[in-house]
Amino acid sequence: MPGNTFGHSFRITTWGESHGKALGVTVDGVPAGLPLEPQMIQKELDRRRPGQSQVSTPRSESDSVEILSGIFEGKTTGTPISMMVWNKDARSSSYDNIKDVARPGHADYPYTEKYGIRDYRGGGRSSARETIGRVAAGAIAKEILAKYGIDVVAHVIALGTVCAKPLPLDMIKENLEKTPVRCADLEAAEKMLKEVEAAREEHESIGGMVEIIATGVPAGIGEPVFDKLDADIAKAMMGIGAVKAVEIGAGFEASHLKGSQMNDPFFMEGEKVVTSTNNAGGILGGLSTGMPIVCRTSVKPTPSISKPQQTVNLKEMKDTDITIQGRHDPTIPPRMVPVAEAMMALVIVDHMIRSGRIHPNSLLK
Repeated sequence: MPGNTFGHSFRITTWGESHGKALGVTVDGVPAGLPLEPQMIQKELDRRRPGQSQVSTPRSESDSVEILSGIFEGKTTGTPISMMVWNKDARSSSYDNIKDVARPGHADYPYTEKYGIRDYRGGGRSSARETIGRVAAGAIAKEILAKYGIDVVAHVIALGTVCAKPLPLDMIKENLEKTPVRCADLEAAEKMLKEVEAAREEHESIGGMVEIIATGVPAGIGEPVFDKLDADIAKAMMGIGAVKAVEIGAGFEASHLKGSQMNDPFFMEGEKVVTSTNNAGGILGGLSTGMPIVCRTSVKPTPSISKPQQTVNLKEMKDTDITIQGRHDPTIPPRMVPVAEAMMALVIVDHMIRSGRIHPNSLLK
């Protein structure tokens, strides 16, 4: 099963299933000399962890990380870092009665067609729980980027029918963790919470939108043809389960603008070239401009809902109905925030290394 590795010079390979014994990741390409302790990884995993609020699944997991390799005396050695999290609260019996049935909105059917076999317990490898490895690896990437003054933050800007108003970056950072929906517009966040609860009472789920902003990225990062920075960001975000669309900067709105409206005028700010607007989202021709990189992802509603749905029994090849039991998130975007941050950080670190801005021993004192 290929397709479990992401990145070029900074590579991650995730492994494990939702209801298997454990999940984890191997990270290759981490520069030597980075101070790294388990609590730095745990901080990010705790943000992704289930069972924290009324907008997440009640599955209770500590998601405690174990670092197995690549660290000596509290610093990275430049060798592969392997990390693991044990599954402790999996209830596989909840899936016994639907093991042969294709859940609408899930990967059950195409997965079965491709491999002829699948781990039906909670989605197996296709489960959102796979993102544990991405977040753990992303925590390392964020630590590296911080050494270069680069910061990545994501937040929910829409949930169901509720949209947040635009806010300055400092307010986004200040308010982000004040509400379970991770929306910096606290007034909108209250409305989002009510919408989540209404969906739960109707045995439904809702989707939304997550915005990711990277600041401090120097100009000239990326590649101009097939490995464009925005192309790799789009791949990273589309590789997150439930993401159905990605836009950079003005995104889809760009198709409605004139050239004079879309173009970002350049001007000098001291000795630095900047733009007065940022419709390009910090990327031109696949290369960073030095302006904030702005990306938005459209996230579908959680496919696991307890309403009766029409489907097919794949073993008997006949029509049937399904009612999904178990513990599921009523909405995905709030818990996707640290995952989106991780994927953005992974792409930027990879391109920083590829461009020569970060060297294998660059963090050694």
